[in-house]
Amino acid sequence: MEEQNKPQDEQSQEQQIPQQAEAASEPTNDMGFNARIDLSALSEAVTQIKAEIGKIIVGQEQMVELLVISLLANGHSLIEGVPGVAKTVTAKLLAKSLNVDFNRIQFTPDLMPSDILGTSIFNVKDQEFEFKAGPIFSNIVLIDEINRAPAKTQAALFEVMAERQITIDGVQNNMNRPFLVFATQNPIEQEGTYALPEAQLDRFLFKINVDYPQLEEEILILQNEHKREDHDPFEDIKPVLTAEKIIGYQQTVKKILIEDNLIKYIAGLVNQTRTNANLYLGASPRASIAIMNSAKAKAAIEGRDFVTPDDIKTVTVPVLRHRVIVTPEREMEGFTADRVIAQIIESQEIPR
Repeated sequence: MEEQNKPQDEQSQEQQIPQQAEAASEPTNDMGFNARIDLSALSEAVTQIKAEIGKIIVGQEQMVELLVISLLANGHSLIEGVPGVAKTVTAKLLAKSLNVDFNRIQFTPDLMPSDILGTSIFNVKDQEFEFKAGPIFSNIVLIDEINRAPAKTQAALFEVMAERQITIDGVQNNMNRPFLVFATQNPIEQEGTYALPEAQLDRFLFKINVDYPQLEEEILILQNEHKREDHDPFEDIKPVLTAEKIIGYQQTVKKILIEDNLIKYIAGLVNQTRTNANLYLGASPRASIAIMNSAKAKAAIEGRDFVTPDDIKTVTVPVLRHRVIVTPEREMEGFTADRVIAQIIESQEIPR
């Protein structure tokens, strides 16, 4: 009876107390909303990784951001730029900031598939063949100048990049997780290079274009190099994440929420590449999956457990630029894949 006689305002206040306590126990981020997933440790780890890379690399924020996204989205990246813009160094720094195995493979025209994958060698003592693993068996593999190897050697990467496994002599060898390939190439070289086939390009989550640094950045690069003298800056890089942590964060990224209207938005963007008059070849459903997964990773880095249209727009160009082909007529007029993709993004209505 006493409960019934309490004033209405007093009863409503009592009902709000447990709700407020429950809300206070949920993880929150800097934007002030309650998050279903606690992403604070992930965001802090990404900040530390960028700080470690920033000890040596000046600028190139977009390249570093996309490489970290590819790490969390469990996707390979192709880095394209002229010599000397820190493509290889940045990939090595990212690997060094992680407590994982790392191998670098320099691609050359005489490189054979067995030089990468490994081969079976006859053991005279045991009278049987033993498999000797190649340098591809690592957590992070940096392939320098990937377009210098012939098609046969490039084709050796198809299975391992798509399925994280290698089949040799009928035996399946699974790669240790995480397994990521970062490859570099020079866009202006013609002599002694072999263009990557579309099937291989499609296995890269991103194609990252690296430009020259700004004048102020180049001045800072020179000043830093002068101060180092004989000191090796790689000795200052400290590992931030273990293999187990990376795998755990990759699984966390998959749980990031994406609403149905944003899924339709991604499908609409990719579908337009197949009907656009400026494109000879459009993107496949693998591109749609790549945009969704990388947008989730972008959201996680920002500390959000849900995807926004801006996340999708940020990753769409690097996901699509190597998966579409501009028609010869438009290419002669100066159209690029980036320009056509930007037009598609602008023409697509943003979900509300």
